[in-house]
Amino acid sequence: QIQLIESGGGLVQAGDSLRLTCAASGRAMSPYPVGWFRQAPGKEREFVARVVWSGETTYADVVKDRFTIFRDNAKNTVYLQMNSLKPEDTAVYYCSLEQDTYFYWGQGTQVTVSS
Repeated sequence: QIQLIESGGGLVQAGDSLRLTCAASGRAMSPYPVGWFRQAPGKEREFVARVVWSGETTYADVVKDRFTIFRDNAKNTVYLQMNSLKPEDTAVYYCSLEQDTYFYWGQGTQVTVSS
């Protein structure tokens, strides 16, 4: 069983940067894909970014060119570097590990961007 713990959220101003961390315990993240999702109040959870074992990445259009996902397999950790943050990026951010058809989720970390 793997446990995922997100950290790094906080309250920032528009234009600022944050780096979120997703740390795994219990077993290795590799070779499974890991993604970041977010959920704003009153909205459905949405995809943000994903990284596979090889390092290949995928992004939602709304964060492309501002967010970067990367993984450190030696540290069993995945990061989400968020630059040029906007108020609409405000949400609880969750990381998720995909093992075949099952998704493991962390508890989430709150990101609030003020205008």
